[in-house]
Amino acid sequence: MQGSIIIVGAGITGLAAAEWLRRDGWTTTLIDPVHPGSSEQTSYGNAGLLARASIMPVASASLVRKAPAMLLNPESPLYLRWSYLPRLLPWLIPFYRNLSPDRVAPISQALSQITFDTNEQHLALARGTPAERHICSGSLVTLFQNRDEYESDTLTIETRKRYGLVPATLTREELMERDPNLGPQYGFGTVFEDYKWLSSPADYMADLFGFHLSEGGSFRQGRVSDMTPGSRPSVTLEGGEILTADKIVLTAGVWSGPLAKKLGIRMRLVAERGYHVVLKNPAFTAPQPYMVTDAKIVLTPMQDALRGAGVVEFAGIDAPPAKAPVDLITAAIKRVYPDLEIGETESWMGRRPTTPDSLPVVGEASGAVNILHAYGGQHIGLTIGPKLGRIVADLAAGRRPNMDLWAYSVDRF
Repeated sequence: MQGSIIIVGAGITGLAAAEWLRRDGWTTTLIDPVHPGSSEQTSYGNAGLLARASIMPVASASLVRKAPAMLLNPESPLYLRWSYLPRLLPWLIPFYRNLSPDRVAPISQALSQITFDTNEQHLALARGTPAERHICSGSLVTLFQNRDEYESDTLTIETRKRYGLVPATLTREELMERDPNLGPQYGFGTVFEDYKWLSSPADYMADLFGFHLSEGGSFRQGRVSDMTPGSRPSVTLEGGEILTADKIVLTAGVWSGPLAKKLGIRMRLVAERGYHVVLKNPAFTAPQPYMVTDAKIVLTPMQDALRGAGVVEFAGIDAPPAKAPVDLITAAIKRVYPDLEIGETESWMGRRPTTPDSLPVVGEASGAVNILHAYGGQHIGLTIGPKLGRIVADLAAGRRPNMDLWAYSVDRF
């Protein structure tokens, strides 16, 4: 036996870490206010895509050039609640520093290192568990209005090419052969084969969780209000109960920021809020996931549903959901499928934990021993969760992971 370990946060990263740690001989205790698979988790509401080609940083010079116009356009996928701007500035300033062209290459390299094998990482985690049935295989098609729109983004094309991510191209006729229901707005596409996605992120999480418990893992429903490092680190639950272990893992998504602050760590982490709209039991659905470039959403066929997910909103953690992002996603679905009747729908809002350099935080801080950090997955949290969980298991056991972790350092801010 390795010892006892507490995992704070039971989203995809925390759940994956707990399961890899259990398999490695640790006595694990997951702590979260809700059960995995709950709609209150960020892991519940996403495109369900295992995005192995998502190696471009959130920060880009082109985004910033367009941002003022986008923020003033109600039909743009970028939203800011202006009252939140003063609190966003400490994150926004280092975000701007990462816009320079010389930062794109190292950030993309670090993203590639944790995304390229997402298919294998999810299969390794889910194989032999009920969760395995939710992993779907096929292709990913990106929709453009025309070829010029695709070719104008030379930075993305060249960066992906560096890592062997060169998609095939599709004419309008080839798109229609794949999907005769596709709307007339999209005249060009690209396709990556060997893609995977989840038929139900919620059920995937719930099944992984059930398996983890059945194999000896434990769960405490509650919220952690404080953490103390040391030779025998501890967490304090709301209500005052203190739990100790040999090690603690912090994987609480955007809520990791306030807890890291209690450890004396200046963590630059914000809630980059995203939305989804689910069409239940549609008359027809997509043959595979679509990346819809004009709306910056992903449209994914799921279990008895079609889900559109995306949008970026800066409004803090606790602000209520807005209506405009839901309307934007619904309108985008209608552009892709003009003949699809919008019947029963479900909308959702979640909080992506995003750092100024688009990279996750992984490892141990220099001044807070025996507490491991793993969060900050931004748009690719589902994609990289199992790999981050496996890295945590290696670090907890004193093994050196087969990759350079410097770019993800806890102390880098």
